[in-house]
Amino acid sequence: MAQHEVEVTGGVDTHKDTHTAAAIDSAGRVLGSAQFPASALGYRKLLTWLRSFGVLVLVGVEGTGAYGAGLARYLREHDVTVVEIDRPDRKTRRWQGKSDPVDAEAAARAALAERRTGTPKFRDGRVEALRALRVARRSAVQQRADVTRQIKTLIITAPEGVRTMLRHLKDKDLLTVCVGFRPRLDQAGDPATATKIALRSLARRHRDLGQEIDELDELIAPLTQEINPVLTKLNGVGPDVAGQLLVTAGDNPDRLRSEAAFAMLCGVAPLPASSGRTHRHRLNRGGDRAANAALYRIVLCRLRWDQRTRAYMERRTKEGLSKKVKFPPGPGQRVFTLRG
Repeated sequence: MAQHEVEVTGGVDTHKDTHTAAAIDSAGRVLGSAQFPASALGYRKLLTWLRSFGVLVLVGVEGTGAYGAGLARYLREHDVTVVEIDRPDRKTRRWQGKSDPVDAEAAARAALAERRTGTPKFRDGRVEALRALRVARRSAVQQRADVTRQIKTLIITAPEGVRTMLRHLKDKDLLTVCVGFRPRLDQAGDPATATKIALRSLARRHRDLGQEIDELDELIAPLTQEINPVLTKLNGVGPDVAGQLLVTAGDNPDRLRSEAAFAMLCGVAPLPASSGRTHRHRLNRGGDRAANAALYRIVLCRLRWDQRTRAYMERRTKEGLSKKVKFPPGPGQRVFTLRG
């Protein structure tokens, strides 16, 4: 009788420096496990090792958006089907314990059973470039806001002369005055002088971060327009909102099979919370919260500027519905959500 080649499914538990792989056959029997370095050479050895057991059908990888990004990219370049694996639920983890080989085997079994799997994002296109630029911009925006708070906090405890001079200034004027301070550095032991030195340093940092944000915006806006010009033309969608939605969808948006899948990804799909005679839904607290916030900003803009949205809101409000969504609604109260 002819011998059939074994169909192999791999699972990989990824870490910063090493990846642990496990191989199982189509019947779920463990063929082996091994550890490889998280490098180009390690990726090649891992793939060779998996293929040594037979025909490699599928590989389930944990953390394709973090430590497993490089491995997922390498496998895809070598025509290997890759699925992303969610971590095991707590009950399963308590039952079988935790170690790298155990997690790798669990990833392989999840991939074979198509349980808790998804199509990973491609990270070799223009959306990945957009994501990298947005990471730098978001960090600069957060740091600039922190600097503003630090300046105002420092003024509260400043010596009376400095505090009186600065406490009533608006943000723009405050930063201008602080940048213009010329304290004597040889008198840094004096509290008033030291406070001025600190305020000037913080104000200069705020100015530099603003310039950095402007430079990144000059790169992000045209790149967003180039990737999806239709999206950026929608009412309420600017470069920042469009960039976030594009990053959430990834370079392969076809992995989102329906509008409902995208809603669940963004955490805007209400979850059923019914039991017995009670039929209700609750808010979805999961999903990509940055994408959720982007959709929220679109709704706010459309409530102000889009005539169709305003007409819809007015019509539904006249029907006795509340604009503010609550799950579950109170007694005798109905709610509506905005569409389109």
